[in-house]
Amino acid sequence: MQLPLPADVHSALDFIGDYLPPTPLIKCPALSEYFGCDLSLKCESFQPVGAFKVRGGVYLVGRLTEAQRSGGLISASTGNHGQSIAYAGRLFDAPVVIYTPAEGANEAKLQAMRRLGADVRQFGKDFDEAREQVEEAAEKEGLRYIHSANEPDLIAGVGTIGLEILQEAPATDLIVVPIGGGSGAAGISLAVAACEATTEVIGVQSAQAPAAWHAWSERRLDVEAGMTSVHEGLATRVPFEMTMQILWERLTDFVLVQDTAIDDAVCRLARDAHLVAEGAGAASVAALDVLRQRLAGRRVVAIVSGGNLPLERYAGILRQGLQD
Repeated sequence: MQLPLPADVHSALDFIGDYLPPTPLIKCPALSEYFGCDLSLKCESFQPVGAFKVRGGVYLVGRLTEAQRSGGLISASTGNHGQSIAYAGRLFDAPVVIYTPAEGANEAKLQAMRRLGADVRQFGKDFDEAREQVEEAAEKEGLRYIHSANEPDLIAGVGTIGLEILQEAPATDLIVVPIGGGSGAAGISLAVAACEATTEVIGVQSAQAPAAWHAWSERRLDVEAGMTSVHEGLATRVPFEMTMQILWERLTDFVLVQDTAIDDAVCRLARDAHLVAEGAGAASVAALDVLRQRLAGRRVVAIVSGGNLPLERYAGILRQGLQD
């Protein structure tokens, strides 16, 4: 597949505007004071599926032919990507099959995908094992396989986050983006290029799932990295070629944060911004501590990429935060 171009993000925004309204970009005085910058939060947790991925799902599925949609779609996901494809499948009348890991699955996300009409099948110990099974099932069942990252329209669709930010706050100096497969960071980097802006884009990943960070740092795809993160939106074992090619060219920097720092950021967003964020959604705020020296006086946007957190886990993180 051809890499998406900056202009493709503008086309995506024109398309999805009929289906998805812009998400809020809110100021947070308490966090701005704490981090020493002018901080805004892009609230992708306000999307109809609770996460940014729906932008890519709506754009990709909406642009498929009627024959491709009616023949059925299949993908692998830990939850947010799967919800996006299920949501778009219902919107455009396409049957959807989603494979998720059998171990450590986010039950709230599984239920949400089923409510949207997806045939949810659990397989393997993690996302990558589920993804490998999908590739076999797609060929056997004749379904259109939608990769969670290596899809030009998906990347262009999620890149509309960046266009919305720069239309509302064109003087933004820095955007911090969580990275699992990298579609969000790749798309936002393309959006910055489309606007001919000087805005820096910095990615953040869990140190307990650093495959994409290694791939970006070492400029190669054949990396070996452990994966023990409990934050499923960041929990990938391997990097993906299409997103990495874009990130190698356009991403300003890439940092790692500990899972415990992400938990702290979940608590901080609840207390200071009154927002519910899952681990992946809070990772951008966790990264601000690492980046603190580079933030002073700058206009910063942190992407709160999702808020799909099981209530029990959320309560446990908040309880631990109060004890600390």
